[in-house]
Amino acid sequence: MAATSLSINAGQYSEKGNKPQNEDSCGILVPEEPTLTSKGIAIIIADGVSSAEGGREAAESCVSGFLNDYFSTPESWTVKSSGQRILGALNHWLYSQNQRAGATSQNLLTTMSSVVIKSTTAHLFHVGDSRIYHMSKQGDLECMTRDHQTWASSEKAFLNRAMGADTLVEIDYRNLAIEAGDLFLLTTDGVHEHINHKALTQTLREMRDQPERAAKQLVRQALKNGSDDNATCQVVVIESLPVQNEEEFFQHLTDLPFPPYLEPGMILDGYKILRELHASSRSQLYLAVEPDSEAMVAIKTPSVNFEDDAAYIDGFLHEEWAGRRINNNHVLKVLEPKQQRRFLYHVTEYIEGQTLRSWIDDNPECTLAEARNIIEQIAQGLRGFHRQEMLHQDLKPENLMIDEHDTVKIVDFGSTRIAGIQEINTPIERGKLLGTYDYAAPEYFLDEPVSNRSDIFSLGVIAYEMLSGGKLPYGKPLSKNILKHVTYIPAKSHNPSVPDWIDGALRKATHLDPERRYQLLSEFMHDLQKPNHELIKKDFQPLIERHPIAFWKTLAIISIATNLALLFL
Repeated sequence: MAATSLSINAGQYSEKGNKPQNEDSCGILVPEEPTLTSKGIAIIIADGVSSAEGGREAAESCVSGFLNDYFSTPESWTVKSSGQRILGALNHWLYSQNQRAGATSQNLLTTMSSVVIKSTTAHLFHVGDSRIYHMSKQGDLECMTRDHQTWASSEKAFLNRAMGADTLVEIDYRNLAIEAGDLFLLTTDGVHEHINHKALTQTLREMRDQPERAAKQLVRQALKNGSDDNATCQVVVIESLPVQNEEEFFQHLTDLPFPPYLEPGMILDGYKILRELHASSRSQLYLAVEPDSEAMVAIKTPSVNFEDDAAYIDGFLHEEWAGRRINNNHVLKVLEPKQQRRFLYHVTEYIEGQTLRSWIDDNPECTLAEARNIIEQIAQGLRGFHRQEMLHQDLKPENLMIDEHDTVKIVDFGSTRIAGIQEINTPIERGKLLGTYDYAAPEYFLDEPVSNRSDIFSLGVIAYEMLSGGKLPYGKPLSKNILKHVTYIPAKSHNPSVPDWIDGALRKATHLDPERRYQLLSEFMHDLQKPNHELIKKDFQPLIERHPIAFWKTLAIISIATNLALLFL
């Protein structure tokens, strides 16, 4: 099977009908690669509310704004996040324009329906009474949207949801898997209210290979049937979807060969290798001098053990992809190579310092202030990932560096899960945790959905370890087999100077149930700075968890007393 790319055959047509002007708007944008793969194709239709003076402007603004701004959102975002944020911003702009025109003015109002086709999935967004239909290649036509209308009588309906009507708008969203040969039909009410379902289906079946002609035919048929409204129609046929078999996928990944083992003094594409910094079974890290500037940089190369492993090479490439899209003082900077690469490797900033693992070993009695400072910096770095809809997934002391200025930086993005990339269909599974499970949240062992709360769990374990003299919150690294048999051990049982409210925050951050964990990093950081009395209620933990040593001492005394009493009797 030959590799194919995403392609469509589309047509659109619009007429003002009996109206003085056409207040409908529509558009289709098919970008070039690599945006075609990372963001997909966008189709949108809008129907300016005729009772509003600015209906035409609202519809045109909605269409042009969506087509322009959607493709400007980060490639790491999901289609759903990108679409909803753009449409939310457009709605807010329309509403603010209405407010400026007058407290009771509703000039800029429009419906909106959009389809974004990315990889092998269609993503649908909808507000109002325009419609999206889907026809499978077998020829069955189904309406995929629900009209947002309130019926005043059997013949009169009013919109109850529109872009620009309020500060916030509820956007209907759904997605569906698609196949080559599938068809999408987008219409304004001037079309679908005057052509019945059977006639729509028949026209699309007959003109499936001529979407432009089909769109024009449907608009003119609606006007002929008595439509007194603007009439607009879009017909989009999926010609091909991006499909690769594993062999083709691997060939694409291996455009660049693995570099050889690098010795001091060797030159790699202009970079002079000084020495090896670190080596593992998965990669090598070298200190090098940048050409021209002679600045110190680090070169990361893949291990030859994985030369035939497509999943490994894909992950190595996406490690650089992720790093280049995060600009954060607490995240390792991935640099643009100075020359065209002849081999597969990354260039990053060189951090002179020590890992957090070394720091913890050197500071077994970490103070609360020291721990807060380090955890806050890690949290700032994690925000850089989460704002891009990325999960680091392998947060641990070995992947955190402290430089000579005591700045903490997150390094190693080999396990990073990128939401936008997860939507792209490939023959391999992406986004799996590749590193150690010692700091991983339970959902990884249980194959349950992961989220930013999974990274918060790892951060909580690190904070606990720093404040408890190197101990773990459940006594040992977690695994699927022991999850039902472990209990949180209060940090203050290892370090009595840890306040109850700090222990409460650590307990919540490392809770086995993600729903009972912190939802946001900012909440965790706040509770590490100021006491949250909800976390230190007396009934928050049983005695065995709040004061385990005292519990067992008391139990032992009772047991001895009982045995003595029995002997006496």
